[in-house]
Amino acid sequence: MPPATTRKAWRPARNLVALSLVSFFTDASSEIIAPLLPLFLVGTLGATVAFVGIIEGAAESVASLLKFASGWWSDRTGRRKPLILGGYALASFMRPLMAVATSPAQVLGIRVADRVGKGLRASPRDALLAASVEPHERGRAFGFHRASDHAGAVVGPLIAMFCLQVLDMPLRNVFWVAAVPGAISVLVVIFGVREARVPADAPTLIEKVEAVSQAEVTADRESPNAPLGAPFRNAMLSILIFTLGNSTDAFLLLRASDLGVPVTAIPLLWLVLHVVKMVSSAPGGALSDRYGRRPLIVAGWLLYGAVYAGFALADRAWQVWCLFAVYGVVFGLTEGSEKALVADLVPPSRRGAAFGWYHAAIGVAALPASVLFGVLWDRFGASVAFGAGSGIALLATMSFMLSVPVKGRGAMPRS
Repeated sequence: MPPATTRKAWRPARNLVALSLVSFFTDASSEIIAPLLPLFLVGTLGATVAFVGIIEGAAESVASLLKFASGWWSDRTGRRKPLILGGYALASFMRPLMAVATSPAQVLGIRVADRVGKGLRASPRDALLAASVEPHERGRAFGFHRASDHAGAVVGPLIAMFCLQVLDMPLRNVFWVAAVPGAISVLVVIFGVREARVPADAPTLIEKVEAVSQAEVTADRESPNAPLGAPFRNAMLSILIFTLGNSTDAFLLLRASDLGVPVTAIPLLWLVLHVVKMVSSAPGGALSDRYGRRPLIVAGWLLYGAVYAGFALADRAWQVWCLFAVYGVVFGLTEGSEKALVADLVPPSRRGAAFGWYHAAIGVAALPASVLFGVLWDRFGASVAFGAGSGIALLATMSFMLSVPVKGRGAMPRS
């Protein structure tokens, strides 16, 4: 009788570890500021809720459109690291300048510059990460990376709370503290991240699954209008629709404040959200490797719709805490699954552009989503705005279920 085989423990690749550390320190820096920024804008600088939506929507739109350009360029040059380094360095320099802002317009400029850095780095980073791990581990790898990212988002609000409540720092001084973890993230990119090249003719999942024939794949690739394939295009359309109802999380913080959560507890509420994100991201990505990307994404989008409906109906502060916790599960189910799906559906030589299209789809809808949400809130109240977001999420889920193939595992089968 042959000896029983044991499953080897999963060991994350070097680039996965390095990029995860980079994201950890970057998010720690970002989330020192993020939960306080909406209140700073409205309470200190006198911005309207609608202008908060314009700031966040414009910043994310600029970032997402740049993600397309940077992804395409990294495919063309075959080098991901320079764009990754430049993006993290720019954001880490600009972010703490919130401390000297004296008007909402200045905050808009700083936020856009910060997001330019994100636009430069995100698609090359995701393509590099996909090339650095085995295909059947993509969901777990992206989930691990997102978990590290969210771990930084847990540390950031803790630092903010310590500075505000223990050290009794003024709000602007707290913003300066964000420079420290930002600088560490840049050093990790310089010394820890390595280029990883992949052959252009390596097979992709879409060539492996039984639901799609080789003839269909060839036809899609030869079409000048759909070089990345029809399944990829359909998935991006559904993500675009979903993003129209996925406004900036700054509105969730304003809703929490309206329902009685005190300003000093806002960083703790933000902390709860990111603890749940951190805990659920790696298992969510691993589940997508096992059961497929589609079920995880559908479940996450449906849960999003339910959470936004909850925010529309909530009338007590304790309900906000529960909704924030459930909202974190949405990210665990969808973030790693969506990125792994992008890597699954396209050839390795086009992954930079594919991730660019993915982020661009989100960016095209980010500005109108946040502006629309802010206008609905100002004119009709928070309940109408959150109800509209819930309805759009359900519409996107239906589109995704009808247009994205159900057959075939999310992960590439082992050869």
